[in-house]
Formats: sequence, C-alpha cells, structure tokens
Amino acid sequence: MRTFALLNLLLALVVTATRTVAAQSPGADAAYHPTPVNLSARDEFRQARFGVFIHWGVYSVLGQGEWVMNNSKLTVADYEPLAQKFNPTKFDAAAWVALFKRAGTEYITITSKHHDGFAMWDSKVSDWDIVDRTPYGKDVLKQLAEECERQGIKLFFYHSHLDWHHPDYFPRGRTGRASGRPAEGDFNRYLDYMDAQLTELLSGDYGQVAGIWFDGWWDQQSKGLGHPDAPPHQTQVDWRLPQTYALIHQLQPAALIGNNHHVLPFAGEDFQMFERDLPGENTTGFSEDAGIGSLPLETCDTINGSWGYNSSDQKFKSVKDLVHYLVRAAGRDANLLLNIGPRPDGTIDPDSTARLEGVGEWLKTFAPTVKGTRGGPLPPQAWGVTTRTDELVYVHVLNRPAADAAGWTTLPNTDKLVADQVTQFPSNTIVESRRGSNGDLVVRLSNDVDTVDTVLTLPTPR
Repeated sequence: MRTFALLNLLLALVVTATRTVAAQSPGADAAYHPTPVNLSARDEFRQARFGVFIHWGVYSVLGQGEWVMNNSKLTVADYEPLAQKFNPTKFDAAAWVALFKRAGTEYITITSKHHDGFAMWDSKVSDWDIVDRTPYGKDVLKQLAEECERQGIKLFFYHSHLDWHHPDYFPRGRTGRASGRPAEGDFNRYLDYMDAQLTELLSGDYGQVAGIWFDGWWDQQSKGLGHPDAPPHQTQVDWRLPQTYALIHQLQPAALIGNNHHVLPFAGEDFQMFERDLPGENTTGFSEDAGIGSLPLETCDTINGSWGYNSSDQKFKSVKDLVHYLVRAAGRDANLLLNIGPRPDGTIDPDSTARLEGVGEWLKTFAPTVKGTRGGPLPPQAWGVTTRTDELVYVHVLNRPAADAAGWTTLPNTDKLVADQVTQFPSNTIVESRRGSNGDLVVRLSNDVDTVDTVLTLPTPR
C-alpha cells in the first residue's frame, strides 16, 4: 500500500512545478505561440482524418453507459464497489490496435479518467484506479501505449475536468449532485490533483502522448447554472486552463490539446472538436456557441447510440452511414473520431468490429480521397462534399441527384469547379461531362446507384 507521506510528497512536487509554469506562462488573454514540433503535430493530425474513440471504465460493468453514476443518482459509496467487479481479463492491446489499423484509423483516443474520476492507469496520487481497486490489477493504458508504439499508431488520452468522486471538486457543477460528498471542498486543491495526474501520464511512462482531449469544462459554465445571459466562456470557477495547458506543453511540446467545451477555443489549445455534430452544424444543441476557429478540426460520434458500453443499445450505424460521416467531415476539413464502448471483460463486440472493418475495407481503396486532403473548394452540398490536394479536387457524390431521361446528372452549385476533364476514382476512366445552362457540372454517371460514394476527380483550381 502506498503511504500518505509518499502521496503528499509527489503531490507537493507537482503543485510546485505547475505553479512555477503558471507564473511563467501567458494569461488567458495572451497569445499562445506553439512550438515548431507542435505545429508539425497539428499538420499530422489534420492529415490523419480518422481516429477511434474509446470510452471504457468501471461503468461498463453495469452496461448502461458512462453516465450511469449521475443518471442513476449513485453515491460514491454505491459506486466504488463496481471496481471489484471490473476484471477485463480478455483485454488484448495487440488485438485492439490491430483492429483499429484494419479499420484505417490513424490515432486512438481513450478515456484515462472519465467523470466518475476512476483512473485507468496506476496513479500515484490516488488509489481510485484500475491497479489498486480491481481484481485485474494491471495498467491498461501502459499496455495500450506500448502496443501503439509497436504498431505505429498515435495515442491520445481523454481526461475529464469534472469529477463526481473527488471530495474537493467543489462547488458542484451541473452534474454529480447525488454523489453524497460533503458540501465543501477546495477547488484549487482539486486542480492540483488533476495536474498531478496529468503529469503522471505525460512524464514518459506512456511514451510520446499525441495529445489530451479534455471534457467537462461545461459542468461549471455559468449559462448552465442559472445565468442564461452570461457570456459563453464564463464559468463559476477558475479552471486555471493557462496553467494546465502550459504544464502539458512543457512536459510534451508536441502533445496537442483539445477541449470539448462547446465554445470557441481558448489560448493554448491546438485543435477544436465538435460533439455529435459536423463543424458549422448544431443539430444536438451542443454547438450553439462553438463557431469555427482557425485550429485543426475534429468531430466525434458513436458507432451506435452510446459512448460507454450499453448492453441494450443495438442502434448501430451502417458502414455506409459511417463512411458518409467520415467523408462529410473531411469535406468540412475535419477529422472523424468514431467511438466504441468495449465490454467489461475487455473485448470489443462483434457489431462494432464488423463496422470498423467495413470502413477499413472502403478506405483500402478510397483513403487518398480523404486522408491527407483538405476541405474542398465548395461548401457542403445536398449531393455531397469536395476534398482537395494540391493537384486534385475529389467530388464525393454521396446522395446522387436524379438523372434526366438521357442519363445526365446535374450537380448543383459546381459552376466554380474546373472541369476540363472529369475522371472517376479509382479507375481513372473519363466521365462524360458538360456544363449546364447556369454553368453547373453535368455528368453521365455509371448506373451503380448503390455505390457508397461515387468519387470524381478534377484538377485543383489555380
């Protein structure tokens, strides 16, 4: 058992280090100047276009998703015994990573700590972790990090700002109010603890960490706590983001920081994400205040309807729908982070596996039309999107407009495209084309209307 003296010593050392960083780092309104290695990492991230998201923790035991502690109003005392039932003996990091590579993903983002506060690694500042509290007793993040290094795939850690378990997470935010904790605490002490855990993850034991994916800032957002007219960036607490961000960039300069706060990015962030929405859309209500900044973009969504394992959720999206989401994201210059929720025994269910492999089969042929591309010269259209490289524009016809009696299909709002010669990808066969009366591109497409994505290639406009 670790001694309290050891825990307090490590926490004190990290607190001193983070406060030193804070004193040297710019304030929230100051400009952030990313290092050359960070800018290079941003470029690699933007070119990747496809990652896999993993929500996994003790909540999987109940099979009701990752919010079960909050939704079922479980107290800390009710929730902690779940750890004794979490024994993922079938977890195979090599098999997981191999599956994700077959799917064509370029990076993995896994929950290091979700809102329940449970650490999926061997934390030194808490025993509320997978090594100390479960019969499994092994560090899954360490295993996964080592396998990612072997198989050549990047690893991000999702890390929750909010914590339904820690007593110093006070004042309480919008969630976790039934946890049974005393109505008191020291929020700065909680943030010291959070920074200490981030230091553990970023100090080298887990290799080169590609980035930190934060979530939960919104729990303290003033708009959601009885002040609907408050500015979107206002919170009832000081999250000390400049201090935490500076710590991360000091420990690993190439690590990218993103934050799922649903507002425009703060200084110190390196990419911007959108939850269950494509950039520029707000179908879920999460993106009302988001806007689109100048950073690399990412959208995340689930392979069925749940983030964490939900045994009753069979609403799996089809391979076609998932490919369309990936392509639509790329057309908006964004990555897709596609979520799965592994089972409590450490396995990935057959339905998720089949869909990941199905997307991978499509990417075996069509990866050049999304990976390494930028958003195309046209805004998204009802019929699809465009992506581009320096040499080519890829026209992704996802919803083919009806052809006329002679077999010609008009693609509206394409009058700005250069179309001296249109070819079909990947065959490179010439597609008959002409201009409509208003300049739109009119093409004679093959009769295969069940194609997941009809991709045409054109020269990039100069």
